[in-house]
Amino acid sequence: MVCTPRSKHSAKKHSTKKYSAKLLAIAIVSSSVLAGCGSRLQTAEMSAPSGGAAPQMTEATAADAVQNTAAQTAATVPAPQPQLVRTANLDVRVESIETAIEQAQAIIRQQQGEVMNLQDQTPSPGSPHRATIRIRVPQTKLDAAIASLLELGTVQQQSLSAEDVSTQLVDYQARLRNLRRSEETVLKIMDRSGSVGDVLKVAQELNTIRQNIEQINAQLSSLQNQVAYSTIDLQLASAIAPVPDRPSTQTQLANTWNSATQSIGKFTLDLMQLGLWLLVYSPYLLLMLSAAALLYRRRRRVRSVRE
Repeated sequence: MVCTPRSKHSAKKHSTKKYSAKLLAIAIVSSSVLAGCGSRLQTAEMSAPSGGAAPQMTEATAADAVQNTAAQTAATVPAPQPQLVRTANLDVRVESIETAIEQAQAIIRQQQGEVMNLQDQTPSPGSPHRATIRIRVPQTKLDAAIASLLELGTVQQQSLSAEDVSTQLVDYQARLRNLRRSEETVLKIMDRSGSVGDVLKVAQELNTIRQNIEQINAQLSSLQNQVAYSTIDLQLASAIAPVPDRPSTQTQLANTWNSATQSIGKFTLDLMQLGLWLLVYSPYLLLMLSAAALLYRRRRRVRSVRE
């Protein structure tokens, strides 16, 4: 088939339209891509400040949460109870010291306590009868023991003191733990091979550590014992005994006569008893006197012969 110039022109025109359509499609796609990129950049720019603020708000929220948690934990954890060494002093006026001592000992047994010291002073004329008791009771029964002891008579004075030794207990316990760790470390060192001098040095260090452990352990036990048991110093006093009136002159003379007659009677009895003793031992006394007389006569004869 022979193409005419018109047909060539039509084909060329058709190819030109097809090429133009392709260019238009490419332009549309490019515009869409550029628009999308622009919108993304704009969105990123708009969201950037909010994105920077978000971490700040997150950190602030986390800090608040930590503070709230710490506050709740502090409110939940109970505060440690104080370790108190309690001492009471009681001064009670009673009618009878003997009766009050018996009643106090019964109260002490009832409260599971014990008497540490008891002093009962014999009164002199015109002075009150006094007694002092040092009592040791469990701290949980201290209040009940004090209430019972105050009922023995009239309360003259009472006082109660307490000393918090929590810090000392914590210090002793911490030092004891550290010393035990040091002891374990030294024991591990001793297990290793070494010279005799090194072993002796380590053994000396171990001995020092163990002495410190025993000392601190004794102090800790003593302090814990003082916390577990409270001390009560109870002072009892009775009314002053009345001073007897001075006897009259007639009574004094009668008392003197009675004393004199009793004395002379006793002296006479002593003389009679002495006579009986001499009578019983008279044979021995006669023998001793005879021997002395013979010796004296012999000496006189010897002197006379010499002269």
